[in-house]
Amino acid sequence: MSLRPPSRYAASALSGAGAANGAFTPLDHEIAAEKASSLGRAGAGVEKALARLRAAEADSRKRPLLLKAAADAVYAYFIQRELCGLRRHHDAIRDYAIPAEVLVRLGAS
Repeated sequence: MSLRPPSRYAASALSGAGAANGAFTPLDHEIAAEKASSLGRAGAGVEKALARLRAAEADSRKRPLLLKAAADAVYAYFIQRELCGLRRHHDAIRDYAIPAEVLVRLGAS
C-alpha cells in the first residue's frame, strides 16, 4: 500500500514547486517544522553522546562503547542534515567540537 497526498499538495510538497514559487502550503510548513524538529533532536543526541565521551577517562573500559555511540549519533545527525539540504558539515564539526577520533569512524578526514 502506498500513501499519496491530496492532489492539491502533491506538486508543492513532493517536488518543492511551492517553495520555488514563493507560495507555501500548510503541508510545506508542517514538513519544514518536522525537519527542523528532527534535526534538533539529532543535535541533542550528538551533544549528549559527546558529553559522555568527554566525561570518560582516556583509559576507561567504557570508552570504546562511548566512542561508538558518539560516532553513531554524529552519523545520524549528518544524515539528518543532508535530508534537510545541508550538505557541508564543517560548521557542525566546529560548533559541536566533534573530535577527530569520532570523525575517523565515519570515514571523514
